[in-house]
Amino acid sequence: MTQTPVEDRLLAAMASHVPFDGWSEPAFRAAIAQSEVNETVARALYPRGAVDLALAYHRKGDSAMIARIEQADLSAMRFRDRIAFAVRARLEAVEDRELVRRGMTLFSLPNHAPEGARAIWNTADAIWTALGDTSDDVNWYTKRATLSAVYSATVLYWLGDDTPDHHATWEFLDRRIDNVMQVEKVKAQARGNPVLSKLMAGPDMLLSRLRAPKPPSGFPGRWRPQDTEH
Repeated sequence: MTQTPVEDRLLAAMASHVPFDGWSEPAFRAAIAQSEVNETVARALYPRGAVDLALAYHRKGDSAMIARIEQADLSAMRFRDRIAFAVRARLEAVEDRELVRRGMTLFSLPNHAPEGARAIWNTADAIWTALGDTSDDVNWYTKRATLSAVYSATVLYWLGDDTPDHHATWEFLDRRIDNVMQVEKVKAQARGNPVLSKLMAGPDMLLSRLRAPKPPSGFPGRWRPQDTEH
């Protein structure tokens, strides 16, 4: 996702204020003044101010992660190791953990929690897409839901990790992925069991009707800040 020069300037300025004022209106106003971005332009691009800019910061991290995945040779890795690599790439794209910590505080508020959850879901979706996931059934949802949970837990652990090179976080991440793999193994064994497979037949039939959402296309008037340079 391409950033505009305006977004780059605002985010760079915002980074010096968020550790003290959080992703807040005072920080947003200070960033506008420091970056010398026209206030009318800034508020047109980010109507909710710091909240929208925090989401832009999150998207910037996702873009950096995708670029690193695309540049890496993952062919020799097991698939679970590719997922671990992607999550690690996402966290290593962060230059200042305090910006993430303050973001977690912002998106833990009830009025912003849905957007925080959506941002994490989008990160999980970006990882699966970059790794070549082609599922279009219920697996599309379960993969992203599971990875969202793994990613969220890893971020919380990482925020409090002071070990060299965050090696404790990467060990924690490996354990979470191993747990998921064990659950998938149990599910596969259940489906292979004559008794359990019959019990699961009904739910499986209903879930088989789910399909991955298709991106909208051909709609006039769709516009995003990153589509236009200012």
